[in-house]
Amino acid sequence: MEKFNLDQAIRKVSDFPKPGILFYDITSIFTNPEAFEFIINTAYELYKNKDIDLLLAVESRGFIFASVLAYKLKKPFALARKKGKLPGKTISESYALEYGEATLEIHIDDIKKGNNVLIIDDLIATGGTLKACAGMIEQIGAKVTGIFGVIGLPFLNYTKVLEKYTVTTLIEYQSE
Repeated sequence: MEKFNLDQAIRKVSDFPKPGILFYDITSIFTNPEAFEFIINTAYELYKNKDIDLLLAVESRGFIFASVLAYKLKKPFALARKKGKLPGKTISESYALEYGEATLEIHIDDIKKGNNVLIIDDLIATGGTLKACAGMIEQIGAKVTGIFGVIGLPFLNYTKVLEKYTVTTLIEYQSE
C-alpha cells in the first residue's frame, strides 16, 4: 500500500464540542483529494479479496466512504440512519450516548439473511454506534465480516465494546 501522512490531513479542533475535548475533524479529508484517494485505495486493497456481500454505511460521513468503496468493490451498500429518516420498514437498535440515548435504523429489506456485511464509519470512538449496527445485522441473520473506520480512538475503549469483531482503522489517536 502507498504511504501517506494521514495525520497531516486531519484537522484537529481544540475545545470542541466542549472545553477539554480535542476534536478530530475528518471533513478536512474531503478537501484533500490525495488523502481521500489514499483512504479509498487502502480500504479497497484491504477488502477486495474478502467475502463481502454488502457494505453498511453509518450516518453520515460513513456514507461518503462507503459509497465510493462500494463502487470500487462492485458491491451494494445500505444505510444506517438516525431514527425516523428511512421511509420503509426498518429494524432499529438504540445505544447509549454521553448524555442520553440514540437510535439507528436500517431498511429491513436491504440486508438478507446470510449476507456478509462490512460496516463502514469515519471515526470509531466508544463503539456504541457500531455495536448497534452489528446488532441489527445479526438480528436479521447476517454476519458482520468486519468494521472499518478511518480514525480510531482506542482510549475510549471501543476495542472492548467491539471485541468480537475485526476492527480496522487507518490511524489511531491515543489520547484526547
